[in-house]
Amino acid sequence: MRLTDFWERMEAHFGLAYAHSWAHDFVLPALGCTVMQAIARGEDTKEIWRAVCVSAEVPALLR
Repeated sequence: MRLTDFWERMEAHFGLAYAHSWAHDFVLPALGCTVMQAIARGEDTKEIWRAVCVSAEVPALLR
């Protein structure tokens, strides 16, 4: 998944302003870090998105 696709999904689920705040502050239990930290360390965005889906109960429509 491209990073732009990842952010489009984040913004669709959380809203434009809150998506980036959530990504900066919320530690994903499956990864042991925030979205921003996972991106910075080069994690696959598909795996990050899967962790977001589990933690934030993302509807199937956006998965």
